[in-house]
Amino acid sequence: MSTLEGKTLFVTGGSRGIGLAIALRAAQDGANVTIAAKTAEPHPKLPGTIYTSAEEIEQAGGKALPLVVDIRDEENVVDAVNKTVETFGGIDICINNASAISMTGTLETDMKRYDLMHHINTRGTYMVSKYCLPHLLKADNPHILNLSPPLDMAPKWFGPHVAYTMAKFGMSMCVLGMAEEFKDRGVAVNALWPRTTIATAAVRNILGGDEMISGSRTPEILSDAAHVILTKPSREFTGNFCIDDSLLAENGVTDFDKYRVDPSKDLFPDFFVPETSKPPANMNAVP
Repeated sequence: MSTLEGKTLFVTGGSRGIGLAIALRAAQDGANVTIAAKTAEPHPKLPGTIYTSAEEIEQAGGKALPLVVDIRDEENVVDAVNKTVETFGGIDICINNASAISMTGTLETDMKRYDLMHHINTRGTYMVSKYCLPHLLKADNPHILNLSPPLDMAPKWFGPHVAYTMAKFGMSMCVLGMAEEFKDRGVAVNALWPRTTIATAAVRNILGGDEMISGSRTPEILSDAAHVILTKPSREFTGNFCIDDSLLAENGVTDFDKYRVDPSKDLFPDFFVPETSKPPANMNAVP
């Protein structure tokens, strides 16, 4: 399968950034997309709402259902899944993209922030998957894709921000467990993670401003990689922790310069990429 035409995607956190890029790539094939996110009103520092995202999806060739969803709220999630099925007739793909981040140490992380990260990242991913699964089990070539890192237990990923790492790795443990649980029932569960920083609002506002943006890749590298995963046979490709450029290189992509925000700048490596994972070509990353 090389197209997502007619497929229905349920995308969390899809009002901007990586989630929106994945939705737009699917829309180019003629997919149906539910944008399940909290942003209904414009934010002064963050671009996009669920409604502007829906407009972009329609313009790209897809059909959109914008829903205000807090993935910490069980009733809210159930309602959103039901509305998706009522509107499009089912769910073929679940994209767990919504995430909360705080790069703080133990003493600096208040419990409210700890709870937010775990409720959105780990619990939210588990719950959205749980309520999409009954519909995925009825679908042809169903996929769950989590935007989460490989489970690399190196202490350096935990020491500086143990609360965030635990919450993010919780998403990846959902991949490990659900892939095994549902492999014989045909639902693929995989993870996708960037080798470099990605030009998103979170990178600009939390990690490093415009300088880091210029040394990042665009969200399209992840949307192209996601498209590769989501068009693979679900019974043959599951339980994988994919790094964007390695996956694309394995599937015939050779030009990675097109994803660079500024080709003259060195690329910043992202967190959580194992040392054993080598880039497909010189990416001029900052050591």
